[in-house]
Amino acid sequence: MTQVRSISIGVWLTRGSRHETAERGGIAHFVEHMLFKGTATRSAEDIAQAIDSIGGQLDAFTAKEYASYYIKVLDEHLPLAMDILSDIVRNPAFSPDDVQREKK
Repeated sequence: MTQVRSISIGVWLTRGSRHETAERGGIAHFVEHMLFKGTATRSAEDIAQAIDSIGGQLDAFTAKEYASYYIKVLDEHLPLAMDILSDIVRNPAFSPDDVQREKK
């Protein structure tokens, strides 16, 4: 293998810990975790299997100014990565059971 081409795509949302009130402290980090619990069309397992099956990496982090969600894959898998990332950010499931488990 002489050359491997990979891409990283991400979404940065301008909502970090700085934007939290005392009553809502930790909400950015909570939402970060919830976005990986599944979407309206994909379970958390579906997301993990899709990324694993193409050797990709899906991750997120929060900071004072923003929250970031990103995927790194081989460039040939860009369409799938974009589909998954946009689904995670635009269609999170926020199931009541997952919300309660994450609160603990």
